This record gives sequence, C-alpha cells and structure tokens, in this order.
Amino acid sequence: MDARQTGPVADSLDRRIISALQIDGRASWHRIAAALGEAERTVVRRGTRLLDSGLVRIGAMALHGRSTVVGVRCASGQARVAASALARRPDCVFTHVLTGSPDCVAELLCPREQLPSLVMDELPGLPGMVETYTLPVLRHIRTIREWHSGLLTDAEIAALSGRHPSDASASSPSSGDVPSSSAGDVLPPGDMAQGLSRPDRLLLNALAEDGRCTYEELGRVAGVSEATARRRLGALRREGRVRIRAVIEPALLGLPVEAMLWVRTAPAKAEAVAAALADSIHVRYASFVTGERQILVLAALPSESALHDFVTRGPWLRDVASVDTSLVIGSLKRGGMLTRRARD
Repeated sequence: MDARQTGPVADSLDRRIISALQIDGRASWHRIAAALGEAERTVVRRGTRLLDSGLVRIGAMALHGRSTVVGVRCASGQARVAASALARRPDCVFTHVLTGSPDCVAELLCPREQLPSLVMDELPGLPGMVETYTLPVLRHIRTIREWHSGLLTDAEIAALSGRHPSDASASSPSSGDVPSSSAGDVLPPGDMAQGLSRPDRLLLNALAEDGRCTYEELGRVAGVSEATARRRLGALRREGRVRIRAVIEPALLGLPVEAMLWVRTAPAKAEAVAAALADSIHVRYASFVTGERQILVLAALPSESALHDFVTRGPWLRDVASVDTSLVIGSLKRGGMLTRRARD
C-alpha cells in the first residue's frame, strides 16, 4: 500500500481509478468499481474528488487530419511564447517545452494537402521562432490515447475496454459505446472531419469541454434527443473518430520525469525497436517519423536514475544506433486540452 499523501491523489486506489479513466473516460463508476473489485461507493467518492480537483480531466479528441510533429528552436527566452502559440492551435494534440534543441515540440493534426501551407505560411509566423523542424508521422506505434501506466491487470483492462483479456488484437467493441483498445492508433483520413454532421460536431465540441457530460446534456447541446445523442456518440467512438479518456500529468501516477527521445536505427531494425518500445509501460507515445531519426518517443519514469537506465540498459536498445534525450520541463497541452500552466 502506498504511503498517504496530502494531495488529491492519496494512494494506489486513486491511481488505479485514474488508470481506469484512461482506458475509458466515460466509464460509469459502477463499471469501474466492478472492474477493479472495489466498493462502488468508495469509487464514486474518490473518483468525484479526483475530477473536482481539476488535476484529472476527461477530454474528447476528435481525430481528423494526419499527425505532424513540429520542433521549434527559439530565440533566447522565447520558448514559452512559441509553445503557447502552438498549444492554442485547435489542431494541436500536445505541446511540451524541452531541454536542449529543439526548445519545444508539438503534434498537430494536419491533412496532408494542407501541409505546404503549414510549413511555408503558418509556422514561419510563430512568435519567438528561429527555426522549425516538420516531421510528418508515418505510423503511430503508440499514442497517449492507448497508454496506461501498468497499474491495472489484463483482466481489469479487458473489463473496462469491453474485450476478452486474451484478445490483444480486438478491433471492435463487444457492447455499448465502449471502444476497443488497439495496439496502435490507426491514422484517420484527412477528410474525416468533413463527413461529420452539424449535430455530431456540436456533440464533439461539448465533449471536448467535458468528456463525462451526460447524454441529456449532449442531446440538448446538439439539438437531438438523448437517445440519438447516445447512438451518435457510440457510432463515432466505434468508427475511431473520437477518443475519450483522462488527461493527466504523469506525476499523479508516480512518474514525474518525462523525456522526449529521438531514436535512430538501421531501417531493417526499425520494426524490432518499435515492438520492444511498445512492450514498455514507460513509453507513453512513440511514432515513426520522417527524418534522420526514425522514431520519436515520449517516456515517463519515476526518477532520473530510472531514465538513465531506460536509455542505457533498456532491452529496446539492442538494435538502436543512437538516442538523443531531452527532458520535458513544461507541458502546455496534453490530449488536446490546455494544461493549467497554459490557462493561467
């Protein structure tokens, strides 16, 4: 049992509830309690406290466009300014300020046909920018939408994600509007957003503000019945058009050290490195990107000594030629939601 803490996250049960919300941000307290084998009243009390604290937020991210990672080298003292400008873009998934170079990095959802405009017209106008690096994502190995911190068993994850524990490659939900948790994130087509009706767009806008708002509230905002709102959200989740999960600082789960890794490997060994990275609970995000260093990794660990071990002794390093490591020293956006640092 973890030692009691004075903050909103008190012990391992709180962390397990957070982990459950990372699997499905709209899971009922009843379902979470059943999956974790805890009393429902306890889960309701603790879960409500975690959400009310503001440190755990439930966000919905509509998936449209293709991912592009942007690194920015900034003028002295301008990293926060440039990172803030990136974070406030509606197509931005995450923005982190880093040690070393680049000074900040962001993932943007940009249809490929709009990439020339992004590179030639929009990014050059970033305040405080000296140089930008644009790295289109060729394939996700893992996104933060699939990451969990290893606090839940396979059976608990299966109970929350609606699939059998042994079915690691399930691609369709077994019931309700609960999406399956896939091993990798399927890149959506660039025109996905164009296929959404006005009620669907209104529904997703409401979920972006509060991923746990009721179907009655969603129906009222979208101008449809509660039953229609339930049916439309279920369809959007099954089609992979939206992901709903807890957005947190990894420190809440005992992982306060975050690092961005730029990994270079021989092309023939890239898939083996990717598979090894996907096996690590410390890898929150990993993608194949264009450029000299083929794999970009965001990792979260309990200490800097653990990070040292991860980048010098990890089993995933067997086929790696080089690793450049930058510490994350500030996050302005996570999971499509501005952090408290960015909102203040």
